[in-house]
Amino acid sequence: MNRRQFLTAGTATLAASAIADNSAPPKFPKPIKFGVSTYSYWHFEEKKFPIETVIERAAQLGVEGVDVLHRQMELDEKAPLDAAGRAYCRNLKRHAFRNGIDLICLSTHQNFVSPDPKARQAAVDHTIKTIEIADAIGAPCIRVNAGRWRTIEDFDEFMKKRGLEPPIAGHSEDEAFAWSIDGLGKCLKRAEELGVILALENHWGLSRSPEGMNRILGAFNSPFIGALMDTGNFLEDPYDKLAAIAPRTVFVQAKTYNGGGLWYTLELDYSRIAKILADAAYTGYVALEMEGKEPADTAVPKSLEMLRKAFGR
Repeated sequence: MNRRQFLTAGTATLAASAIADNSAPPKFPKPIKFGVSTYSYWHFEEKKFPIETVIERAAQLGVEGVDVLHRQMELDEKAPLDAAGRAYCRNLKRHAFRNGIDLICLSTHQNFVSPDPKARQAAVDHTIKTIEIADAIGAPCIRVNAGRWRTIEDFDEFMKKRGLEPPIAGHSEDEAFAWSIDGLGKCLKRAEELGVILALENHWGLSRSPEGMNRILGAFNSPFIGALMDTGNFLEDPYDKLAAIAPRTVFVQAKTYNGGGLWYTLELDYSRIAKILADAAYTGYVALEMEGKEPADTAVPKSLEMLRKAFGR
């Protein structure tokens, strides 16, 4: 073999290796564990889908965890956590343990964006209560929102405008970021005491962009706050944006839209998303959030199969 033949053969070998590498699942520091969100079975319909049933189905599907949507629990969302509520939490934790399932996150709602100090304090008090609920069910993190202006009240209309809304008259984005950072900081103290991580989701409002996410998270120096990557909440050109928050990501909610989405449908490349997370050395859970119109009993298993393939499981 002469030099030209050797170089040609070597180039062909490298090209074949590159193709093989691109088709292979990315390598993570540790095998990724999967969960399923209770939201996958209940999209805010009038009748709640029981969390206990989601736990049982997750066990049958062979996933490791369940991400609990706070509003889906049999608790008054705004009322204090009383003795009956704590008993309910203990029963959920026992039921999960008996089914071999970890309760991995409590997905909560709050809004720190308000010029009214009393409204902001109410959001803090509510979030602290949900941190205590997470502790009661044994969940090591909660999903938190930075907040939004709510100048567009109707959510369907808000979605039509791609999650963009104007500030309250006379106020600025800088004020809103200051309010959100202050509110999260007050909640973080209780989270640290109980060992519960605050996972800030890229969820409209101030956190609808990676710049907004990193502006908020950059204000803190604590291992008990990080990013929650929702793969379906960057509506345009998502991959560079997902990569921008990947280094801070502590939890992932993976959206699928079987049967068409409730508000919109994204064609997400999960092999590409898995590589983004692997490049960031992600080692946490990936929880399925099926937000499609197909019945969950068929859509959830199909979605989990797709995610397992993309993440090399």
